[in-house]
Amino acid sequence: MIECLKGKVINIEPETVVIEVQGVGYLIYTGNPYKYEEWLDETVIIYTYQHVREDAIRLYGFRHREERRLFEKLLQVSGIGPKGALAIVASEQPGLVVEAIENEDEKFLVKFPGVGKKTARQIILDLKGKVEEFVPSLTQSVPGEARASKTSSYSQELEEAIEALRALGYIEKEIKKVIPTLQKDSLSTDQYIKLALKEMLQR
Repeated sequence: MIECLKGKVINIEPETVVIEVQGVGYLIYTGNPYKYEEWLDETVIIYTYQHVREDAIRLYGFRHREERRLFEKLLQVSGIGPKGALAIVASEQPGLVVEAIENEDEKFLVKFPGVGKKTARQIILDLKGKVEEFVPSLTQSVPGEARASKTSSYSQELEEAIEALRALGYIEKEIKKVIPTLQKDSLSTDQYIKLALKEMLQR
């Protein structure tokens, strides 16, 4: 499985974005592709899930690893396919989805395309008690726009470094502790990562 792609956003369509990585363009299905317009012709990190069917192989992309984890969990639910799971994850409120599952809130879940009462009950039955621990950073009920605005205040290099730290397995609590130190200087992505790792080892 391809863990993630780091490359330049070169094309945006209603359902997909194209990421160029060392001369190769990867077609990635993602929720709300036009949110990538601010990164057009810039380098981003997208976490991917490869879905294989008899008639197609597709890459689905996410800005955060936690979103991909929630997507993978939803795929385990009977009646939920990649398109439906992507619509739920791309709702810009994944934390609220987790809360709805934990609180057995069917009314919230049926708002999503293709999710009726039967499917909502199945989601709760299959995932309650499993997603809250699996995606802890999504349970803070922070809407996607708020999360995005918080991240957008960082430089591109710092944002990429933060994504890299997440990919290395560091939790949000650990990352947040070192961000103030990282923001003091204007560094390259690799320099930010090295500084963050150094700071974490000293704590």
